[in-house]
Amino acid sequence: MSVRVNENGAKKPELLAPAGSMESVLAAVRCGADAVYAGGERFSARANAANFSDTDLEKAVEYCHLHGVKLYRAMNTLVFGSEMSDFIEAAKRSAEIGVDGLIVQDLGAARLLREVLPDMRLNASTQMTIHTPEGALLAAELGFSRAVAARELTIEQLQRLTETGIEIEAFVHGALCMSVSGQCFMSALIGSRSANRGMCAQACRLPFGAVKGDRYDLSLKDLCGIPHIKRLAEIGVSSLKIEGRMKRAEYVAAAVTACRAALDGAEPDLETLQAVFSRSGFTDGYLTGQTGAAMFGYRRKEDVTSAEAVLPSLRELYRKERKRAGCAADLYVKIRRGEPARLEMVCKNINVFAEGAVPQEARNRPADEEFLHRQLDKFGDTVYTLGNIYCEIDDRLMLSAAAVNALRREAAEKMNNALIAAGKPKYRIEDFVPIKKSGRHYPDKIRVSVSNEEQLKGVPKYVEDIILPIKLCVNIAENKERYIISPPRFTDDEELLKKRLLAVKESGFTRLLCTNLAHARIGKAMGFTLCGGFGLNIVNRYSAEAAAEMGFEDVTAGFEAKLSEISAVCGRIPTGVIVYGRLPVMLTKNCPIRQAVGDCKNCSGFLTDRTGRRFPVRCEKDPIGFSCEVLNSDVLMMTDRIDEISADFAVLNFTDETAEETARVIECCRSRRRCLEKGFTRGLYYRGVG
Repeated sequence: MSVRVNENGAKKPELLAPAGSMESVLAAVRCGADAVYAGGERFSARANAANFSDTDLEKAVEYCHLHGVKLYRAMNTLVFGSEMSDFIEAAKRSAEIGVDGLIVQDLGAARLLREVLPDMRLNASTQMTIHTPEGALLAAELGFSRAVAARELTIEQLQRLTETGIEIEAFVHGALCMSVSGQCFMSALIGSRSANRGMCAQACRLPFGAVKGDRYDLSLKDLCGIPHIKRLAEIGVSSLKIEGRMKRAEYVAAAVTACRAALDGAEPDLETLQAVFSRSGFTDGYLTGQTGAAMFGYRRKEDVTSAEAVLPSLRELYRKERKRAGCAADLYVKIRRGEPARLEMVCKNINVFAEGAVPQEARNRPADEEFLHRQLDKFGDTVYTLGNIYCEIDDRLMLSAAAVNALRREAAEKMNNALIAAGKPKYRIEDFVPIKKSGRHYPDKIRVSVSNEEQLKGVPKYVEDIILPIKLCVNIAENKERYIISPPRFTDDEELLKKRLLAVKESGFTRLLCTNLAHARIGKAMGFTLCGGFGLNIVNRYSAEAAAEMGFEDVTAGFEAKLSEISAVCGRIPTGVIVYGRLPVMLTKNCPIRQAVGDCKNCSGFLTDRTGRRFPVRCEKDPIGFSCEVLNSDVLMMTDRIDEISADFAVLNFTDETAEETARVIECCRSRRRCLEKGFTRGLYYRGVG
């Protein structure tokens, strides 16, 4: 694990900093980061950051390793099947460069990486929506060394994750998305720029109102958990993560400096940190369990102008090289007649040698230890400090200051290379064996998801599969094999979830809809038949293969994929496609309407954007976990395009429809007819995403 121990034996977590450029790498390392995460030119969840070419990434890795700092590459986007070969080649190149680990979201990509790079560390991206112990445990079973926890957790919930044994990485500073990471589709559905593909357009930062007026009811303040760093260290968090690969190097310097101070027991400079970047100030809301209006804020003019005063002083923080801890170099000097001067440098149990000019007979003052010490104690802009000097000098010999300096520089350069080489991981690299695309399948079954008992009345008897919220199970007395039980998408009380699922299983229900990893592990242990929901973001056949290996009976493909990509998913495991319903654009832990109006009594039920479009909001108030879904303004309608879809079953999602409307839409799907004449969208099935 990456947990460090201080002089008192207490755990000290890794401080992990963002880097969108080489200047940010310098800022992070020189201000005290233990590790850096960066993206390459492709497959990074921050595609709009400067990111790194392979050549630049190699330089960044070498610089980090010279300082004893790790560098993880973010490859945490969803990967379409047509891109998987390129993804694996990029991962192989990362291994050759010597990155210390890969941050991954896509289940299929992770599965392949375990085969192609069996020694590579894999960190489960926060976009995998891991927020409970069972989810963390399954991540470990899937080969991940670390799980990056969802940002919506309290300190107590994070502690429960750390007790599972897998490394837990927690965010301590930076931007908070309104949506749970990995479950935001707003940018994709509005503008074809997928957050899960690194192209988020931050539509949520634009005006959205729960009531009239200029409001930003989907924009949260930035997180500042720095005052809680000591507590996070005490509960066993392995890595403290700063968000900000899109932000400037001065921000990185300020955030790392503040976090390092807090970790080392000093007073962090939060005033400068807020000046360099904030959105109406900071919040620690999720960590302390205090959600609501106080968490919301947006970027004001004064937030922008405040940075101007602090940027020069922040640049000074990383202008000079940082000395590496434990890099006091011992020097052994030999100056012998008739032989080239020789300098041996020993650091970190590594020996290097440099040879220089042949000394001359001294005409005036000969070389002595005082002279050599003076010239060799000039490590200046390097990672080294001077340890001990040991000299063997023949009498009456002279060596110029320039010659001694040249010896020191040559030895330091060789030691640099040796330290970089010593820090470079060694990886086995195996062949990539693609999975062949299977033949075409046609949806010959209909699967219906209902939200209430009224809609259930409208479902015809010929529909064999009905997704039913767990809270409605108590009213079902017969034909229980027809139903697929759906727990809340976000879990606050996992033990209560287990109790409820166990009772449901004992009452005769046998199938479970799994929208995150935790559901899969719990369901499998209880003997449920597992059905994968869209929240697993399965968009390639390798992810479908991974799902099959995890024990899933079937999966519903992610709706960010084009129909052509979904076609390639089918074959290994029965696959469904959503063909009707209001797609969720966000899954949130903070109700955007309640924070605006003060309570649920005055709920309008929707948000309005700057164009006047209405986005319905529905809350899940189950004791298992509170969450909100912000739904798309238009209804997805593909009931008249079924013959263009390659899948095994069609999924119809009902949210606010009546029983009569439910029955009509199902019949339209069965007969391949249009069920809406206006107010509908074809989603992303034809236009795709970036």
